[in-house]
Amino acid sequence: MPLRSVSLQLYSVRQAIEHDLAGTLARVAEIGYQQVESSYRLYSRGPQFIDALRAHSLASPTMTSPLVDVDLHAVFAAANEIGAHTVVETFVPEQFWTSVDDAVRVAEHLNVAAQVAAGYGLRVGYHNHWWELERLFDGRTALETMVDRLRPEVVLEVDAYWAAVGGQDVAALLSRLSDRVRFLHLKDGPIDRENLRQLPAGQGKLPIPEILDAVPDLEVGVVEFDEYAGDIFQAVDASLRYLRPLVTP
Repeated sequence: MPLRSVSLQLYSVRQAIEHDLAGTLARVAEIGYQQVESSYRLYSRGPQFIDALRAHSLASPTMTSPLVDVDLHAVFAAANEIGAHTVVETFVPEQFWTSVDDAVRVAEHLNVAAQVAAGYGLRVGYHNHWWELERLFDGRTALETMVDRLRPEVVLEVDAYWAAVGGQDVAALLSRLSDRVRFLHLKDGPIDRENLRQLPAGQGKLPIPEILDAVPDLEVGVVEFDEYAGDIFQAVDASLRYLRPLVTP
């Protein structure tokens, strides 16, 4: 099973961060996380974010940021300061996935970003929601249609749950994309679009061990929640306790 390390997407605890950034990162570290997925938005809050990361010895191998219509040099300089090696575009809205031409345009933006990122010693990646998997062009998912046009150095961070919501056999999808997939977002639940029904990894319908087996080059499994109906810290703790025994460095 190729899960090498576990991280936490800080979007999961965004509400706590708004009230107490340093205290939230302290609690994340106390739970047992040694890595987080940060964001350009958090970096832009000022030096207190990086100070808190360093104070609690939290690495950030990945950072999320828009990669379209932004100052790419500022984004990649921030990633270098944070210590990330990959910057992931996490949200291209559903209305921009209506045709093959749309998928091509997304690929073109990522390819441009990848060329700029290389000058900073970085990679770029793409993170999906359900619509890139639900939408088909000539029987092929919009995500795969985009991937066909990507430069070879662009990687994927596949949200396994949203891929399932998009109607995919996730392990089969990952097998088809395995040469690109370096990161997985891992949450669980009943496989629907109701964010508040999301559950910690291992408590829902997602076949996580089978999914992990389909990604031989996986670098990090990233715990993430869009929403959670209970105590989010208990949820991210439960996910880590489920995933940690699966780690094989």
